[in-house]
Order: sequence, then C-alpha cells, then structure tokens
Amino acid sequence: MLRTLGARGFAAPTASIEWHADVVPADRAAAAAARERIDNLTKPVRSLGRIEDLAVQLCSITGGIPAHAFERRAILIGAGDHGVADERVSAYPAEVTGQMVGGFLAESAAINAFARAVRSDVFVVDFGMRARPAAHKRLLEAHCGDGTANLAHGPAIPRERVDIVVGVGAEIFDAVSQYDIVALGEMGIGNTTSAAAIVAAFTGRNASEVVGRGTGIDDARLARKTTVVERALRRVVPHDWRSIASEVGGYEIIGLAGVILGSAHRRIPIVLDGYIVAAAALIARAIAPASIEYCIAAHRSREPGHRIALEALGLQPLLELDLALGEASGAALALPLVEAAARMVREMKTFAEAGVATGAATS
Repeated sequence: MLRTLGARGFAAPTASIEWHADVVPADRAAAAAARERIDNLTKPVRSLGRIEDLAVQLCSITGGIPAHAFERRAILIGAGDHGVADERVSAYPAEVTGQMVGGFLAESAAINAFARAVRSDVFVVDFGMRARPAAHKRLLEAHCGDGTANLAHGPAIPRERVDIVVGVGAEIFDAVSQYDIVALGEMGIGNTTSAAAIVAAFTGRNASEVVGRGTGIDDARLARKTTVVERALRRVVPHDWRSIASEVGGYEIIGLAGVILGSAHRRIPIVLDGYIVAAAALIARAIAPASIEYCIAAHRSREPGHRIALEALGLQPLLELDLALGEASGAALALPLVEAAARMVREMKTFAEAGVATGAATS
C-alpha cells in the first residue's frame, strides 16, 4: 500500500497492477430503471436533454437512484514536470509548474475561485514535480520521479516504473474516497505535448491533427511541437498502453489514469477536465475498459486533439466554453450540473405520483 500521505520519499505500492483490470461495469439494470422513471416524470419525454442522460449515468454508477445530490465534492489536481519543456514547446518555462501549484495551495488561482463557487475542496497531488512543494494539508504526495525525461530524445519514463505510477494513482484515490464525486485536473508545463502524443498513439491520428497551441504558442513553436510528437511516436513499439505511457507519458497523466481506476473500483463518479485528463482516461480505459463508464466529460476545450480523444472514449462533453486553462477549471464548472441531474431523478415526481394527467381526454 501507499505510505502515509505527507511523508517524504517514495515507496512503491505492494499491490499487483492486475487488480486494476477488475473494474465492474456500471449497473445496466439501474440505468434502465432510471430511464423508465425519467421518461415518466412530470415533463415531456427527453425535454431535459443531456441532463437526463447524465442522471441515467449517475444511477448506473451508484446502482440506483442516488441517495444524495453529490454535494460532497473534491477537485484533485495531478502535478508533474516534463523534460520535453526543454524543447521550448510551451509559452512558459518549466518552473511555472511549481509556481502554479503554490498558487493552488495558497487558494489564489482560477481553480480556487471556481471551487469556492461550486462548494468544492481542492487537493494537489505531486506525482512527479522537480521542485518538491512544502508540506500542506491539501498536498498529497505520491512522488514517482523528479519530472520526466525529454520525450523528444528517448522514453519519458522507465518502462519498469509505469505500473508503479498507475498503482500509486489508484491508491491516492483513498485520500478523497470520502467524497461523493471527484473532479480531475492537472498542472505540468509541457504536458499538452505528452497528451498529444498519447492521443495520437491510441487513435492512430497524425501528430498534426492532435497537436494544438496549448498555452498559446506561436507558429514556430507549434511546428516544433508537432515535429517532437512525430519523432516520439516512431518509438512506440509495441503499440500497447505500457509502451505509450513509457515513451510519451507524464507522471501526472499516468497517475491520473490510476485515480480513474481507483474511482471506478469504488463506484464514485469522476469528472474529467480537458485534454490532458482525457489522455489519462485513454490509458485507464486501455487497462480496464469498464472504467470509462464512471467518467463524465465536463467540457470540450479548444485543443483540436481533445475532440478526437473524447470521440475515441465515446464521451460527450457537458459544456463547450472555449476553455484552455486546465487545472480542473472546466470540471469544476460541471459539478453543479451533476447535482442538478441527481436532484431531478430523486426529487421530481412521476405523472402518477403527482396525479397529473398524461394525455388529452378522448370522447
């Protein structure tokens, strides 16, 4: 098991990764019962659109009508540094990762403002930062390495460490398992390059289709970023999830894949933020296909590869707000929609329960 949170140093979990593949699919019978109930609530059939679909998913995850409205909310931000930042693929230097994490812990960043608006607690997980943050009550230490190697020139992470990082992510979920729902985000300068390579590897798309401007890079950096991804993808052999994660992954991306597996094992819904978290979901699905049934796509960002990733995952986003920040900003904004969906299926009455007529009288 993972060592006590807050302790310095890294200890590999003793549990085998094989248990991660044993994710139970969401409850199909509960989904069918929810659909029938929703179709008989006091409203025209399907008049609440995607909120109805979300309510059905919540019922399938929890195994029935939820006993709560998912008001105990956690936001979990995975952080890690990337060696590929040395290739100048980002508009910001690598040290910004640590500086932004400091802002999250000081409650002064965008995600903190959003979290206060949606009544959620923010936690940061150090999966692989170069500069270790000072101890903090909202910092969860799962340090797996001092940043990745530069994927432009070789494997980002030693292959023998990939399973360990997934295991750490799954176990770190214990720190937030008392919450009803968890929103996932990330922070890591250079991680859109890693995400683009992961998405390209899983979907077979060309680098030019999945590489975007990330933090707002110019044309020259965009071309350099695309070339880096193309070069790295040539090394992904064999074409399995471990090879992809090792060659082009990030500690926070692989760790968040483990978090998704942990949430699925505990039947707790998890809300996915943007492009980088979608890349993590692709890894989680490759390990345990049923894990994606516990995932809710919060939004579609302006990154071109995010649409491709969501389509590959079979997820339809709840929002489209032209976001490109990360740090769980979009996932946080989707949390009230989850509450609304749960309250609808729990609190509305059916036509029969309310004594409301369902059709015109006949002569």
